[in-house]
Amino acid sequence: MSQSVCILGVTGSIGQSTLKILQQHPEKYSVFAVTAHSRILELVEICKQYRPKVVVVPSSRVKELQQYFNDQSLTDIEILTDEAGLIAVAEHADVDVVMAAIVGAAGLLPTLAAVKAGKRVLLANKEALVMSGDIMMQAARDYQAELLPVDSEHNAIFQCLPEGYFHNERNGQPKQGVSRILLTASGGPFLKHSLEQLQNVTPAQACKHPNWSMGQKISVDSATLMNKGLELIEACHLFAISEQFVTVVVHPQSIIHSMVQYVDGSTLAQMGNPDMCTPIAHALAWPARIQTHVPALDLFMNQQLDFQEPDTTRFPALKLARQAMQTGGLAPAILNAANEIAVAAFLKNNIGFTEIPQLVEQTLNQVEGGAAESIERILQVDQIARTVAQQIVINKGS
Repeated sequence: MSQSVCILGVTGSIGQSTLKILQQHPEKYSVFAVTAHSRILELVEICKQYRPKVVVVPSSRVKELQQYFNDQSLTDIEILTDEAGLIAVAEHADVDVVMAAIVGAAGLLPTLAAVKAGKRVLLANKEALVMSGDIMMQAARDYQAELLPVDSEHNAIFQCLPEGYFHNERNGQPKQGVSRILLTASGGPFLKHSLEQLQNVTPAQACKHPNWSMGQKISVDSATLMNKGLELIEACHLFAISEQFVTVVVHPQSIIHSMVQYVDGSTLAQMGNPDMCTPIAHALAWPARIQTHVPALDLFMNQQLDFQEPDTTRFPALKLARQAMQTGGLAPAILNAANEIAVAAFLKNNIGFTEIPQLVEQTLNQVEGGAAESIERILQVDQIARTVAQQIVINKGS
């Protein structure tokens, strides 16, 4: 029985990797809906090849897309728009699996809609869980959705945890003999840079990741180590574990994707070549395994695996994220909003690289937190934090 897939964010690197897996297994999966924000030409090519029933784009791009569809005889594909369109395809009755790969806060409501519709949700959008962790996880339980992590690190942890781990009480304590989660980080492109060197790095340098092919925003997050901070918050929610039981380990080779330690002294690691197709295929087919084009790890080629502690003096973003998780409530949403504004400002050369965590910290200090009692409250504070962060950027420039 073929499964029907909706890909939120199809033109990004995760969306593209997902299509590769689906293409390899046409008897198992079909594409029902795809969404894109800006790369309309790429979207048209995808529609020509995969013939989805529905596409979602911003309303400002509809005329352009319709013109292409008319030219290419793709007029049978329905076009929906904006957030309402994203939610509609995410919760659509004909969809079995939703790949949540929209970057940033924009992915929150469609991801939550998919969870509330009881779908198998492949979670690549970490910001959605960072902002609304408790609400999202409660919804997954209430609506019996399967929320499966696609981030290579969380997918690795998922593979190393004992069976049935997720049915335990969610009190923050490690369970079933687990003692600690080890979250690996490549360290990004500036691992060996001094503080002085970090002040002069350019957006082009920050977007050039040594091991992974990723979009601009996540590449900059990886360079500041904020990506690892967001992943730490995500891990706490996904695996119902307090941040004190999550240790970040810098592992430059990105061969071990993460580890789980047990009370008997065992440490289980999930290893593989750095290619997102592996965790995507795992989450798509779980609990089965399906073939990918990713070659098996050649241990003779990778003879050296290095590990070190992260330096939070040079990379304070990681410390800020841990503090936000300790504070809880709305603090992670404020952290995430400020970071999105800071990264966008850096990519436009409006602030320097080392000013990204400074701007995030200033925003955290200026925006009042409190309990994250509803999605409405989270989105309200998200907007307030963005406005404050934007003002800080403007003040820096004046």
